[in-house]
Amino acid sequence: MMFPIERMSSFSTSVSFKHRAANVGSPRFSRKTWVSRLFRSLIVIGSLISFFLAIGCGYIYVLPNLTYAFHDHDYRFSNFSSSTHACDLFDGLWVLDDSYPLYNASECPFVEQGFNCFANGRMDEDYLKWRWKPKNCDIPRVNVGRVLETLRNKRVVFVGDSMSRTQWESLICLLMTGVEDKESVYEVNGNMITKQIRFLGVRFSSFNFTIEFYRSVFLVQHNWAPKNVPKRVRSTLRLDKLDDISREWIDSDVLIFNSGQWWVQGKLFETGCYFQVNNSVKLGMSISTAFSTALQTWATWVDNMINPEKTRIFFRTFEPSHWRNLTLRQCDVSKLPLSEIEGKDFSPFSDSVFEVVKNMTVPVTVVHITPMSAFRSDAHVGTWSDRPSLSDCSHWCLPGVPDIWNEIVLSYLLREDH
Repeated sequence: MMFPIERMSSFSTSVSFKHRAANVGSPRFSRKTWVSRLFRSLIVIGSLISFFLAIGCGYIYVLPNLTYAFHDHDYRFSNFSSSTHACDLFDGLWVLDDSYPLYNASECPFVEQGFNCFANGRMDEDYLKWRWKPKNCDIPRVNVGRVLETLRNKRVVFVGDSMSRTQWESLICLLMTGVEDKESVYEVNGNMITKQIRFLGVRFSSFNFTIEFYRSVFLVQHNWAPKNVPKRVRSTLRLDKLDDISREWIDSDVLIFNSGQWWVQGKLFETGCYFQVNNSVKLGMSISTAFSTALQTWATWVDNMINPEKTRIFFRTFEPSHWRNLTLRQCDVSKLPLSEIEGKDFSPFSDSVFEVVKNMTVPVTVVHITPMSAFRSDAHVGTWSDRPSLSDCSHWCLPGVPDIWNEIVLSYLLREDH
């Protein structure tokens, strides 16, 4: 718009100059020239005002919408945004917060006795007071009432090992704080919460939803050894076949997986368990390769069996332990979180999850808790379990670190439900 105005002004000035040179000294000409110049100046000024008004209106209307669009994209990508950077939820630090813990484990009937450290004699309470703070944002404090309404008429399913069961217990206890009639929350089969049972389901009858746990420590099938294999092979993991209880996971609304703690020599080769693909036993296959192969089987199952329009999928990464000597079961639980994590923020199991998920068709959110959990040597069960003679630097006290994992998962769900 400025270009035509500039051309018109230049042309008019040139003509006026020639005309003025031919009529110098004429009073009539001077008055007419002055009026003409004033008129043209008003036109130019009016045009400029109109132009800047148009730009201003465009800025007011268009730019905020563009800004919202970009911020919304960042929010959807990482589930959080800040004024300067898209927020990485998993890059941060632990800060003391007296508003924690989020519940009293002794008032929740779904916490295993072995995880209720305070009731088992732990006297210090600092381990209960730490909140995870990402660098460029905050994890929203859980609005329990809103979560209960969001989960109404739904199924939340956890699949994995005992760490998954701990997170399952944590979520139930957290949500029970918003339920007036505690008797309306119950295990569907009347079972006690123990590690021996492959299925546990707690129903929130007032809201018609269940939070379920399926014990599947490897995610793939664990079978007796086939015929004609070396004697040392007592059982195999069928890396090409997902666990036979996987059919129970399909019709869920939220599906949260984890695996990794059992993928160690002590629970595999030392017990006579090796890897199998189709009809071939892979005696020389490494644990890391086997884990990646199993994850590929899991990913194919998810892509083929899960409807992403119904089911929201999460995969929680590996949880670091803090043993001083695992062989001797020696464990030093610190009073405060570590300041140096000594490489525990990395895990090949976590890396494998990222590698597999990035090639999947169905969206999967990786809840990368490895770095944040690496600091929390203070939050393990230690000797404050139901078996104090066996120190435990793998599992976590409740309330504790698994509550933060759930806060992150719930923040994703509430953001998408908004």
